[in-house]
Amino acid sequence: MRSIDKIYINGAFVAPHGEETADLFNPATEMKIGQVRLGDATDADAAVAAAKQAFPAFSRTTKAERIAFLKRLHAAVSARADELARVMVEEYGAPRYFVGFSVANAASVFLDMVETLEAYDFTRTIGRAEVEMRPHGVVVAITPWNSNYGFICTKLAMAIAAGCTIVLKPSEMSAIQTQVLTECLHAAGLPAGVFNIVNGRGDVVGATLSSHPDVAKISFTGSTGVGRSILLAAAQTMKRVTLELGGKGPNVILEDADLDAAIPTALMSGFMNSGQACIAGTRILAPESRLPEILERLKTAVAAIKAGDPNEPGVQIGPMVSQKQYERVQGYIRLGLEEGADLLAGGEGRPAGLERGWFVQPTIFSGVTNQMRIAREEIFGPVLCVIPYRDEAEAVAIANDTSYGLQAYVLSSDADRARAFADQLDSGRVVINGAPHEPLAPFGGFKQSGIGREYGVFGLEAYLEPRAVLA
Repeated sequence: MRSIDKIYINGAFVAPHGEETADLFNPATEMKIGQVRLGDATDADAAVAAAKQAFPAFSRTTKAERIAFLKRLHAAVSARADELARVMVEEYGAPRYFVGFSVANAASVFLDMVETLEAYDFTRTIGRAEVEMRPHGVVVAITPWNSNYGFICTKLAMAIAAGCTIVLKPSEMSAIQTQVLTECLHAAGLPAGVFNIVNGRGDVVGATLSSHPDVAKISFTGSTGVGRSILLAAAQTMKRVTLELGGKGPNVILEDADLDAAIPTALMSGFMNSGQACIAGTRILAPESRLPEILERLKTAVAAIKAGDPNEPGVQIGPMVSQKQYERVQGYIRLGLEEGADLLAGGEGRPAGLERGWFVQPTIFSGVTNQMRIAREEIFGPVLCVIPYRDEAEAVAIANDTSYGLQAYVLSSDADRARAFADQLDSGRVVINGAPHEPLAPFGGFKQSGIGREYGVFGLEAYLEPRAVLA
């Protein structure tokens, strides 16, 4: 049983002023595994004050000094990779394949930002003006539970590279993971106050930070609904914002696709992170001319996908993070049936043989129209919809007929055809034939999937403000 009773402010682990506690669970067993003491508004104020005090000196650090800090952070996170992986499985229930990527990615984002920083010029001449890119100031980062390490490290890396100080408010449901990661970051030996981490509820600590007059920028990853409330709070003092929000990604199988390759790729992009991913391709768009074959292959392939204890070899889908999330996903499966969709695979309840844990059967609906709620709302679980289309023009129309636009997928045997189709999609990223993640490319969404970009130069400049001096 773990007791998380400290937060991290001004370079030290300190007892929070807040006295509220929250229980922590292993989602694979439903057993309580710990408790976290939550910070409150007073703690949020203290963290901002520490970041504000540290900002003047840190903002004047050189590029070389920031690169050194980033390399130290990379080394510190890498040094405890095994422990980070273990607690992510225990507290979040992520399958081993996803944990392996997540921990490695959390460490590597610091080196990705080193590469970006080495090539970046903070001062340039434009016309007769000297333009300097200056750090915003104190940044607040609010992160979710579905990839705790990655979100914290990515936002921290961009802030450090830009010369900003930062206050992080992670999900309280990830407190054990956050504790181990914070110990890693502390070991890197950055100046006190440069980064601060406060566990707490969104409506308490998050709300205080979002409206705090000494905060210059907010970077938030989470639901579109919460993003709207943060945007409204930030507007009162004209804070800069980066919002990475929800998604309902189209997963388009073009008529010429090699189904031997396309079907596994479509399922992997739809069921990634146990379906708890904003970038998941949850709407499979299939050509009517090949629909029976695609449905049969999907049904066969999903039957071979193993859902269960994330510690077991071969498991691809772990539990939902909480009972609340489990019940939410079950509700959407019932809704799909009520809306008249056909159940191709899966359904309500746990997978066969699992009597405990917040496990959901990998589920696919066919007979879906793009107007059904299961096709329009983010479910955040292993639930996919198959939507037929007559021709590519209709496929483009269906793909873009959504309030979201975060990440889309195209599957085709013809690279030129896939690229031509991808060019018509309203999405911040388009992945063709399962292409791997590119950490230097911008990431963020169109429409209600967010504002701004993360990663690489675009992510760095989201933490910078241009100032022109004319002489």
